[in-house]
Amino acid sequence: MPWTATDRYDLEPAPGGLAFVQDLLNTIAAGKPREPDLLEDLGDARTWLARALANWSGEARRPAPEVEITAEELQALRDFRHDLRLHLRTAGADASPQSRPAGSLTAVPTALRLDADGRIRAEARGTGWRQVTSLAMIEAYEAQCTDSLRRLKSCRNTRCAVVFFDRSRNNSGVWHDVRTCGNAVNLRNHRARKRATTATT
Repeated sequence: MPWTATDRYDLEPAPGGLAFVQDLLNTIAAGKPREPDLLEDLGDARTWLARALANWSGEARRPAPEVEITAEELQALRDFRHDLRLHLRTAGADASPQSRPAGSLTAVPTALRLDADGRIRAEARGTGWRQVTSLAMIEAYEAQCTDSLRRLKSCRNTRCAVVFFDRSRNNSGVWHDVRTCGNAVNLRNHRARKRATTATT
């Protein structure tokens, strides 16, 4: 089953459970032409979440949690998505503490459980949107532990903002698609430099 939000941008999903985080981030209205925000309408949000949790279950080889979100919770989930996107953009070593988001990322319910095989697992807690954010933060944390979270990036083209997983050897990718976003931005920059040169001569 494809990851609904990420697949509409023709992107390969991030590995493992990190694909759930990527898909959540890609529910925004993004791309060219603009795709709809999948967390704007309750019906769309529930459809997206059911598919995303089923996909996560397949990746994690664990039962999908039953999560019921309400119309009143959609704004909180959108706020979390915004804060997490901002964190990804400001998580570099040169980012100042003041530029890092707080808000919905600072208090997410989780629990640790010792499985029968002796492994300690983090489990999502809470209900509704809090359970969704808990699952996303657990997957982001586990990706951080394997140093793969830094490869989850937002396209540098601000008119696009699609989140992609950078598979380049040296983690140098900045566009979700060089042909569409990279060329478009480079062309805009070239025209701006040409206008500036013309204005000064």
